[in-house]
Amino acid sequence: MRPLLLGVLCCSLVLPVRAFYSAGDDVVELTPSNFNKEVLQSDSLWLIEFYAPWCGHCQSLTADWKKVATALKGIVKVGAVDADQHKSLGSQYGVRGFPTIKIFGANKNKPEDYQGGRGNQAIVDGAMNLLRTLVKDRMSGKYGSSSSNKQQSGGGGGGSKQDVVELTDDNFDKMVLEGDTVWLVEFFAPWCGHCKSLEPEWAAAASAVKEQTKGKVRLGAMDATVHQAVSGRYGIRGFPTIKIFRKGEEPEDYQGGRTRGDIIERALDLFSDHAAPPELLEILNKDILTKTCEDSQLCVIGFLPHILDTGAAGRNGYLKVMMQMAEKYKKKTWGWLWIEAGAQMELEASLGIGGFGYPAMAAINARKMKFALLRGSFSETGIHEFLRELSVGRGSTATLGGGTMPKIHTVEPWDGKDGELPEEEDYDLSDVDLDDNMSKTEL
Repeated sequence: MRPLLLGVLCCSLVLPVRAFYSAGDDVVELTPSNFNKEVLQSDSLWLIEFYAPWCGHCQSLTADWKKVATALKGIVKVGAVDADQHKSLGSQYGVRGFPTIKIFGANKNKPEDYQGGRGNQAIVDGAMNLLRTLVKDRMSGKYGSSSSNKQQSGGGGGGSKQDVVELTDDNFDKMVLEGDTVWLVEFFAPWCGHCKSLEPEWAAAASAVKEQTKGKVRLGAMDATVHQAVSGRYGIRGFPTIKIFRKGEEPEDYQGGRTRGDIIERALDLFSDHAAPPELLEILNKDILTKTCEDSQLCVIGFLPHILDTGAAGRNGYLKVMMQMAEKYKKKTWGWLWIEAGAQMELEASLGIGGFGYPAMAAINARKMKFALLRGSFSETGIHEFLRELSVGRGSTATLGGGTMPKIHTVEPWDGKDGELPEEEDYDLSDVDLDDNMSKTEL
């Protein structure tokens, strides 16, 4: 299947927030609660838009997306996911910018990126081409129905049972209680119907969670009818029972939904709660700035006074404030950087930093080449208000000077010490006859 062209778009920082679709539209609103049933267990071809309410390009697409859904009604399913609210679904399918359109075709477990034109006619034409290809493949026997695929894969697919850790009375304490990993543990009984229904969802979620948290959150399963020592210790009476285990804390009951989307969403919340804050890096060269800003939704840059103006204690105070804010906003995909005032004059000029004094702060959206400046105090309260406004799509922004990142010079890292004034050069005045020179000058 040849992909069409629609680049992933990233949106401006300042945009109003509003609801996109209603029950009266032909666009199906998808959430972690209904995604499995509506999409993954469906025989239909789906086009799904992953959007954020604050995204200007998403707002522009809304009217066309509704027209597409109406035109394709009964032929191709058209859905939408608020990926800002339902981050688990966006993360599960690798969504990094908005709007992103995914094609869920013959193999629902491996959706493709739709990369075609954004106009309603272009999308409809692309969908019909995809549909013809799908029908042709089915006629040739390449793909059966999604229901037959589910039977082959053991109920919906999308994950490997190998990613669900089998827990026993013998390995439970060492693996779950003594390690640093956060665990979601399902206590089940082989004869339990609800446990059998949960099994493919648990397996799919286990694979996604393992990958997205790099193994920091894991899903396990214990046959409570066999391993009664551990299940008795935690008072397991019904099946399936899911508990959350964090090192050094009492286990808590899992209260969320039982679809893979629900489970993934809760696991990612647990991961974020226990994740280390992002590293605060000094801008020493072009690579540090480029990588941090390109890999992040926003990169937050502190411009700190010269070391001679603050000393080590003053600078460390400013860095502490920035690290505290990085901790507060660690769930955001933001990068955090700092630089000494005057070290990167081209960068300061492109942001218009000079007129505000130091310390100063800028937040840059590298994909849109937009930035915002901190107007309040360089304090927890001032920075929090600045970042909170940006995170909800408010605040004043401007285009980065020249529309590109400025030249970045390679500089030496701060050594953590107080600054030293440059030594003045000593001059030997022993051979200078001041009286003679003065008399000649007077003449």
